[in-house]
Amino acid sequence: MSRNAWLLIIVLIAVLLGVNNIIYYMTTKNSLEGGLRRELNSVAKQIALSIETSRTGAEIYQEEIGRELRAASIATQYALDPDVDNVSNDQLEELAKKLDLVDITLLKRTKDNILLYKSSDPKEIGYETNGWKPWYAAFNQLFDKKNVSIDWGQRLQNFWTGPFEFSSTETKSIQKWGYYYDGTTNYISDPYISYESRQLAFDQATGVDTLIHKSLGANDWLKEIAVINPATFPDGKSETLNENGEWVAHQTQNPIIGGTYTLKDRRDTTNVKLAIERDARIYQDAVIGGKHVIKLFIPITVGTQVASMLDGEGQPIPRYVLTLTADYGTIQQTLNEQLINIGLIIGIATVISLIFLYGVVAAYRKSQDKLVSKAQETYLEEINGMFQSIRSQRHDFLNHVQTMHSLAKLGKTEELTAYAEELTGEIQQMNDIINIGNPAIAALIRSKMLQAEMLKVDFQTELSDMNMLELGIKSLDMTRLLGNLIDNAFDEVMKYEEGDRKVSIAALQQSDCCQFVIRNTCSGAAELQDKPLFQAGYSTKAGGHSGLGLHIVKSIVDKYKGVITLAVDEPNVVSFIIKIPC
Repeated sequence: MSRNAWLLIIVLIAVLLGVNNIIYYMTTKNSLEGGLRRELNSVAKQIALSIETSRTGAEIYQEEIGRELRAASIATQYALDPDVDNVSNDQLEELAKKLDLVDITLLKRTKDNILLYKSSDPKEIGYETNGWKPWYAAFNQLFDKKNVSIDWGQRLQNFWTGPFEFSSTETKSIQKWGYYYDGTTNYISDPYISYESRQLAFDQATGVDTLIHKSLGANDWLKEIAVINPATFPDGKSETLNENGEWVAHQTQNPIIGGTYTLKDRRDTTNVKLAIERDARIYQDAVIGGKHVIKLFIPITVGTQVASMLDGEGQPIPRYVLTLTADYGTIQQTLNEQLINIGLIIGIATVISLIFLYGVVAAYRKSQDKLVSKAQETYLEEINGMFQSIRSQRHDFLNHVQTMHSLAKLGKTEELTAYAEELTGEIQQMNDIINIGNPAIAALIRSKMLQAEMLKVDFQTELSDMNMLELGIKSLDMTRLLGNLIDNAFDEVMKYEEGDRKVSIAALQQSDCCQFVIRNTCSGAAELQDKPLFQAGYSTKAGGHSGLGLHIVKSIVDKYKGVITLAVDEPNVVSFIIKIPC
């Protein structure tokens, strides 16, 4: 095999291995990404369920605090005069301490407003509430109906409370206020407690932020978890300017309800919106701070609308979005390890493949060299045999003449005639062989005629003026081609009785091509048309035949851009027709 052929094979192997490497890499990458997404999704489901359980528990706990505030309100009413003007701020301060409250404020209704009229905290006194939404509406409903009907906050008999929030009068504290009015007083009782004194301990033990912190600790590939309010995200806390000129933040409208949101991407706002609109999980690949991450946005439906999560208008939101950010580095690390392993495997496989390929090619070349060598030996033997026959005829010519002279002198005319005919036939046969015009074919035909004589095969030839073959076809290839076909024909006819052993070869030389037709007796000729006769290793013969004869013939015909066909023109006779351009 030539150096270029070797180079081409090596390049093809390298390309195939490269393509295989890329396919394997991409398949592994997709598989790992799919695995990370599935794991992320599974963890997200667990976290979402836990967060909902924790949040629902916190809401229930807040309701219990609301009941506590109602009880405190009733206790306050029994301890104070029903007329607000007869109640002092000192009384409220003392009562707040006894009931373990932050403070107590009494609300009085005026002609066009509701005021914070008396309070244990002097800073509370004098504030108007008509700008507090929806608190002002709830206060009016208490005064008018002794119950609240607005769809927000916690409603009990003669009582209403909102969620923990920042106060307009105390902008740095988170508190919860309870409002009670049953018509027996001319004021609304408003006891309140702080987040730190009631809810904080619960949230630290079982709250959303605690749960998120534990989840991040248990999954080191998770980098951040956030509970997002889609109605206020990402603009920040909703704020209100109070009477003192201070901006009061609203805890219930915070865009980040729980967790942290530091790994930000410009597409987050769009994906939060898509998650809500489609009610579907949204995945996002991003590079944040030089690190490749995968973000998951999951919409969570709130079973019962609560006062602790509001939109910009102060209305409860029906859904929030849970977002998880996973480190893609775990996948990249695995891929890098896979690449190293793949590189080693491919390197070893390449070396083994090349060694194996070299062995196969070497064995093939050795086999081909043996076939060529055998064909050359056969060719030389046949040529030498033909020349030897010619020399023998010339050497014996004097003996033949003397024999014929003696028979003539003795008057044995019949014997002389028979001897002359026999001698003439032998000479004519040799002349026919010589007249073929191609020494290689002539030598082959003579050899096969001798073989046919020994095998009792009727071997007929019709060849002449084959000199044009020398212009384009190697003699060695021609003898291999015809020799294999004649040998196959001899093998086939030896299955039959002596009288049915018929093989013939004919050639027709034209200006543009040479045509050979080899015919022989074959009882199953029609069945051969459906057989893969020219396939390497296929043989119709019994025993240990290689099945290479017709394959070699086909490869030689293809080499010279010729065609070979099988024909069944009459029953029990098969013909191989070969056309080769001259």
